[in-house]
Amino acid sequence: MSIQPEPGRAITLLLGGARSGKSRYAQEAAAACHRVAYIATAKVTDEEMGRKIARHRAERPAAWTTFEEPLALETVVREQGGCHEALVIDCLTVWTANLLDHHEFDVAAAVSHADPLCEALSQVKAKVFIVSNEVGSGVVPAYESGRAYREALGEINQRVARVADHVILMVAGYPLVVK
Repeated sequence: MSIQPEPGRAITLLLGGARSGKSRYAQEAAAACHRVAYIATAKVTDEEMGRKIARHRAERPAAWTTFEEPLALETVVREQGGCHEALVIDCLTVWTANLLDHHEFDVAAAVSHADPLCEALSQVKAKVFIVSNEVGSGVVPAYESGRAYREALGEINQRVARVADHVILMVAGYPLVVK
């Protein structure tokens, strides 16, 4: 898959299911840029997550600057959006889970972080590639916490999609342009 990002500033939201190729697409698109900041939202919570984070680190070019921020994503976007040619944010899915955990599953409190993020995104000069899962296509979760998560992530994805220049749905490694 050949990816040529458009010249100048653009915000691209990449949605899809687990292992759909979202992160790979974002990294390949950003690789065309010289100064890239990779903003990771995950934190090591168990051995499996530790292995996943290690795999993601190994897949990134060594020249990229990595920022690990599980909660204050908008701060890193503001601080790095003018210093880098591209930002890769991976991912809103984990960021939302972190926010829900931080706010004891208060959906409104978690979603309230989307507006400052969108404001920061609208002010950056860099190309931005944002990875997030699309969780609205499955069954209704059986547990209250799962329903809260789906609600929060769905609302955050919608808000980010509104400020994005491009929205791409990844299916089996192939991009489908939504916006």
